Order: sequence, then structure tokens, then C-alpha cells
Amino acid sequence: MIERYIEKFARYLEIEKNYSAHTLLNYRHDLDSFRKFLGDTKIENTDYLTLRKYLVVLKEQKLNNVSISRRLSCLRSFFRFLNRENYLKNNPMVNISSPKKEKHLPLFLTEGEVTGLIDSVISRDEMGLRDRAILETFYSTGVRISELAGLSIDNIDFIGAVVKVFGKGKKERMVPIGDTALGAIRNYLDKRAKQPEAVFLNKNGKRITDRGIRGIVAKYLRLASIRQGVSPHTLRHSFATHLLNRGADLRSVQELLGHANLSTTQVYTHLTTERLKSVYDKAHPRA
Repeated sequence: MIERYIEKFARYLEIEKNYSAHTLLNYRHDLDSFRKFLGDTKIENTDYLTLRKYLVVLKEQKLNNVSISRRLSCLRSFFRFLNRENYLKNNPMVNISSPKKEKHLPLFLTEGEVTGLIDSVISRDEMGLRDRAILETFYSTGVRISELAGLSIDNIDFIGAVVKVFGKGKKERMVPIGDTALGAIRNYLDKRAKQPEAVFLNKNGKRITDRGIRGIVAKYLRLASIRQGVSPHTLRHSFATHLLNRGADLRSVQELLGHANLSTTQVYTHLTTERLKSVYDKAHPRA
């Protein structure tokens, strides 16, 4: 029975909420985990105690608070939907609170490290030009990896130097792109034989995937001997931090990143504050 409810919920998220395929996949994964936990227990019999037991199971699996909060957020939306559509009389998630999230400041690269990363692409063949164009575009626009993979040639205005991006919830936004990144894209497009609509292709001539781009960025992070702990997403963090360090206002950075809430962008102000404190500690005679 729960499978039928999951399908109805998935259709609701796709059609009415316009969620992306990636988000839908995450929701299905989280709900499948809960389905396996329930076993033979009917969804109608799920109560506060059942959910508390599930929370204990998640903690026993050594999941961090962020992952647990995501699972609970999914269930909260799921049960709210079932209650609203009268599939369930009560919403058992009402009194379930999420664990406090650990506050971690996102890592970012220095401007010199970004230059070293991009310059680590030495090859001038088609794949080398593609990799350089990916790194240049990623850092120039600050888009998400999924948005980068989804870029089509028609999305790029080479004259106006802007890129049309389709973000979370299939929301559209326009993002500026620098001349260096545009030049790298042109060099790549001029070199490759196939010219389908996708900007970045894999070795088989198909649109590159999110995973493919992550692999490419990770490869050059290793080649450039960038310090430990950074990930492909670090380049997006670096984009935001460098803009704020050079005087950009928070609202503009929010729009560029495609954040729905300003609070999501505000984490980067902590990074710039830490930088200022570091400068102060080094420079002030009585720090």
C-alpha cells in the first residue's frame, strides 16, 4: 500500500511542484528507506512512536545530522501530502523535530589556487579543451554542477556574455559569464566534431552527466595538488567568496547562486569575516 502512496506523492512533486529529476530521485531513495523500515507495518498505523524508532535506526546507521534532517524533511512533506489528500486522518510527523545541524563553514580556494587548478589542464586536444572550458565556466558563473551539465549551446549569449540556467525546481535565471570562460567554450566547440545542443559532451558524444563533471573537477584538484578536504563543489563556494571579498553585495550573490533564501547565502559572510579576522590577527600589533 505504501508503494501506491509513494507513487502518488512522486507525481505530485513532479507535476505540481515541478521538482527536478535529481530531487525526485533523492525523495524516492529516502521513502524507500522508510518503506523497508516499516516492513509489514501499514502506513496508516505509523505513529509518533514508530517515527521515533526510525530516528533511532538512522542514528545507529551513523548518519550525520544533515542526512537525518533530510530524511525527516522528506517524511514531513510525504505525511503532510497524505493528510491533506485525506489518505491519512492524522499527520504523525507533527511533533517530530529534526536534530540540530552541525555548522560547517564551506571550504573555498584562494584565487591563486583557482588559477593553478585551471592551468593544470595542459592537453590541447578535444577532451583537454573541454575540461578547461568546464573549469572556466564553473568558476566564472558559480552555477551548480547539475546546471553546468544541463547547459545547451542555445543557453549561451556569446555577445551579451550571459548564460541562461535552469536551476532547482526548473527555475530559470540569467547569469553573467566572463570573456575568459566564453573563449574557452569557443575553443572547445571549434575543436569538436559533433555539434549537438549540449555544451559539454562525454567521450561518447553524449551530454555529460553530473557525475562526469564531478570526476573531471576532482581529477584536476588532484593534479593541481590542492589541499585535502576540498570537493568539486568547492569551486562554487570559491566563486561566492571571491565576489564578496571583492565588494559584491549579498543580494547580488544570492541571485547569481540561485538561492531561494538569503539565509543560505549568508554562510559566505562568515567566510569573509574569518578572512578579515585572519588579516587583523596578522596585521594588528596588539591583536
